[in-house]
Amino acid sequence: MPDTSTIIRSYVDALVGRGDFATFLADDVSLEIVGTKQGARGRQAVTDLITWLHTQAFDATAKVKTVIAEHEHAALEADFVGTHTGEFLGIAATGKPVNVPYAVIYDVPPAGKITAIRIYMPMELFGQQLSS
Repeated sequence: MPDTSTIIRSYVDALVGRGDFATFLADDVSLEIVGTKQGARGRQAVTDLITWLHTQAFDATAKVKTVIAEHEHAALEADFVGTHTGEFLGIAATGKPVNVPYAVIYDVPPAGKITAIRIYMPMELFGQQLSS
């Protein structure tokens, strides 16, 4: 069984490369954007939400700064960088660039699949960047 570091780095590589990141998610994975009502449960719903954010609401990627993994948890620090291409936060597509720092905490139990994703992202920065 691969260790947590290998799993998370492979997941991040697939996400950034727009590959099959869903293969790293457990069937009952949950995603929460902390401080909002946004979230999803289940592999397909989580995959759809992440895909929507990166390819429909925005044409965006994660510019990875730091990945830390140990035992059954991992943390990612990155910038969400892209162009606003679809409705987001009630704002129609503007074509404006965005660059928003964020952090993610992952739970990766011994089964080797990500079971929880908690995203800490300052949503107000999106509003500021899209309305300026």
